[in-house]
Amino acid sequence: MLDARLKEQLRQHLDKISQPVELVATLDAGQKSRDLHALLQEIAELSERVTLRTDGDEARTPSFAIRRPGEETGVIFAGIPLGHEFTSLVLALLQVGGHPPRVSDAQAQRIRALDEDLHFETYYSLSCQNCPDVVQALNLMAVLNPRVRHVAIDGALFQEEVSAREVMSVPAVFLNGEPFDQGRMTLDQILARVDSASTARETERLNAMSAFDVLVVGGGPAGAAAAIYAARKGVRTGLAAERLGGQVLDTQGIENLISVSHTLGPKLAADLEAHVRQYDVDLMDLQRAVALVPAQDASGLHEVRFESGACLRSKSVILATGARWREMGVPGEREYRGHGVAYCPHCDGPLFKGKRVAVIGGGNSGVEAAIDLAGMAAQVTLVEFMNELRADAVLQEKLRALPNVQVIRHAQTTRVEGDGSRVTGLTYKDRDTDAVHTLSLDGIFVQIGLVPNTEWLQGGAVELSGRGEIVTNAHGMTTVPGVFAAGDVTTVPYKQIVIAMGEGARAALGAFDHLIRR
Repeated sequence: MLDARLKEQLRQHLDKISQPVELVATLDAGQKSRDLHALLQEIAELSERVTLRTDGDEARTPSFAIRRPGEETGVIFAGIPLGHEFTSLVLALLQVGGHPPRVSDAQAQRIRALDEDLHFETYYSLSCQNCPDVVQALNLMAVLNPRVRHVAIDGALFQEEVSAREVMSVPAVFLNGEPFDQGRMTLDQILARVDSASTARETERLNAMSAFDVLVVGGGPAGAAAAIYAARKGVRTGLAAERLGGQVLDTQGIENLISVSHTLGPKLAADLEAHVRQYDVDLMDLQRAVALVPAQDASGLHEVRFESGACLRSKSVILATGARWREMGVPGEREYRGHGVAYCPHCDGPLFKGKRVAVIGGGNSGVEAAIDLAGMAAQVTLVEFMNELRADAVLQEKLRALPNVQVIRHAQTTRVEGDGSRVTGLTYKDRDTDAVHTLSLDGIFVQIGLVPNTEWLQGGAVELSGRGEIVTNAHGMTTVPGVFAAGDVTTVPYKQIVIAMGEGARAALGAFDHLIRR
């Protein structure tokens, strides 16, 4: 199943294994079991330290556990982990085989200290770029702590199970049989959920910090660039973010970042974090800002307060909290979010294979989503509010060539329909005739733009535009001296990664200029 190039790369990775590893497969006579058996045989042939057994007794077929001989490690894959999950497989092999994982001593200590039985199950899709982060984090926990068990399940392969558990968005994680969370999660986020004392310890640590010269709030491209530029000036710099990487983590292919012909969103997010860590920057993850208290005079300190109870102080602040997918704002949307209403076609599209779906929005994102989904869904309906689609001509031409896509223009979505547990349809009004129609659907993908993350600033701390964006001047400064802003959260037009990076650099230079002139 693996080509020669991939086999050679895998062989080089497996050379790092220092302990014997067993692949214990649970198979039947089906084609998927034969495919999995072939893959595991190829892996076993690449290293003398890896052996294959076919006497597994896992509940799901096909599946396999990765173990040390005579020892349960709690790492199980149900399905064939190729696509984005092939990296998860390779890392699991290395970690079970004794190769040191890329985890801090503090994180490893927290994992080993967990003193209860934790049985995680993660449903993923092979095309989901966010799923590997969750799978790899939980696999690592299972390797380091014998009381943790993790089963990574290919949702497309176990459709009946997915339907029975009403999984309609990936990654979807269950803990001890109950829903735990869905969507991308980092190792620290998972540990914070299962180790409640850690939040209090981190809050105490942050509150004890001395004041920064520059405090960046937000960890996306704008925030990362701002932190790097500030740190390079030799001033005390901190970066606090709800999640490092920001919206980039939810982006699939990136082909317009100058000098980088192609990359993936999660990879760019990891590269941004790695670049920031090369400098003397205090990185504070999982910190959701809830209030900005500007300094009372030019010599004072600005305060940023966080949901955790932490409060950080700084001589200057750069707000780079970014934006998120815009919601339709109709009845039923939030009720069925994750139960048929989705925002990432790359992640959740495979769960709707052979089903009927709608895409809301006729811009580039909406048309690209419809094209992507057409390869999986039985029928795709694109619903656009205006008379004409706004996507690039080349995308519209490709869309028109697809036989299972229909386009409804000049239509106002008015309601998401459901049966109490999942989406069953969508109601819209024809804006020409006012006639009301209902489409029978299994899923709805919303692609109607972005909304700035400024709710926490609505009290008037800084001036906001009518669209809720932070107003800045030519130096990136807000209406409050010493408080700057950058990226998608501001009024700067054209929400692009490369522009956000430039704006972050500008805001940092503006903040440094402000500091030296105080």
